[in-house]
Amino acid sequence: MRIHDISRPVGPGIPVWPGDTPYRFGFVARIAEGAAVNVGRVEMSVHTGAHVDAPLHFDDGGADAGSVPLEPYLGPCVVADVRPAARGIDPKDLPPGLDAAARRCRRVLLRSYARRPAAFDPHMAHATEALADWLAERGVRLLGVDSDSMDAFESKELPAHRRLARHGIAILEGIDLSGVAPGEYQLVALPLRLVGADASPVRAVLIDPTEDDDE
Repeated sequence: MRIHDISRPVGPGIPVWPGDTPYRFGFVARIAEGAAVNVGRVEMSVHTGAHVDAPLHFDDGGADAGSVPLEPYLGPCVVADVRPAARGIDPKDLPPGLDAAARRCRRVLLRSYARRPAAFDPHMAHATEALADWLAERGVRLLGVDSDSMDAFESKELPAHRRLARHGIAILEGIDLSGVAPGEYQLVALPLRLVGADASPVRAVLIDPTEDDDE
């Protein structure tokens, strides 16, 4: 069994959406300063790095991160390469053979970058309403992307977010698939139980039970 970490390292300088809260970490108690233990505190956007968007993010009446069902974030998934990706990913941009895998796994992760850029990318690839409909027709419960949004950077209406939510498809954004081959895995990307939050960071991993850690 091999575990692929598809999270991004969360630390100073990690890109965030322009205008959002940058990551900051500091200690409120230090052993070196006479305290019994080290105790840290974090300030950051809940959309930092690999994260789950709850419906509350784009709908005032939507569920928060602390109350979304957990089943979509845990189970079989398929990683599909859509490079070179159009800015708006339609069903025609999907690789051959994804149809059967999507029906079988019910969780789809799309790789649009050869390697995630170090800086925020306003030209990121994103989902479309047509893609959301295609996934829903195949019973998909979660869509994950290696870009920072399901919608275009300039979008204010967030049509892909809304269409996915209408179909009951969970949203996972900001993952890093650059070290993962296309194929089927087990996904673990559980959101924190953040009451009232519109999103939650996750430690997203893919488990390949057929691959040895030492290979």
